Amino acid sequence: MANALSANEKTVTTGFWKKLLKVAGHIPFAEDLAAAYYCAFDPETPSRVRGMLLAALAYFVVPFDAIPDFIAGLGYTDDAAVLAGVIALVARHIRSEHRQKARAALGLPPLAE
Repeated sequence: MANALSANEKTVTTGFWKKLLKVAGHIPFAEDLAAAYYCAFDPETPSRVRGMLLAALAYFVVPFDAIPDFIAGLGYTDDAAVLAGVIALVARHIRSEHRQKARAALGLPPLAE
């Protein structure tokens, strides 16, 4: 598992922001992706949660998946489904701080607390 975690972390570290910023205006779950990113790289996040989040984020980053991303209207539905499933499992670990950082990174106004 450590090797898979390390590989996913490397994939996410090298490609996440480039891909997210390229497609953020075209996908409705960009904020969730960014919040998941900040949670995954938070040292306080438990390693099993980090592992699940990094796997979902790596799935988003890699160009080949179940439904290729270039297919208009459908390309990111599998990515959204994977992310939604993982977030449902780890939602309590994605804190307001992660969401605020996500919004700032995407140029969105802060959430009211």
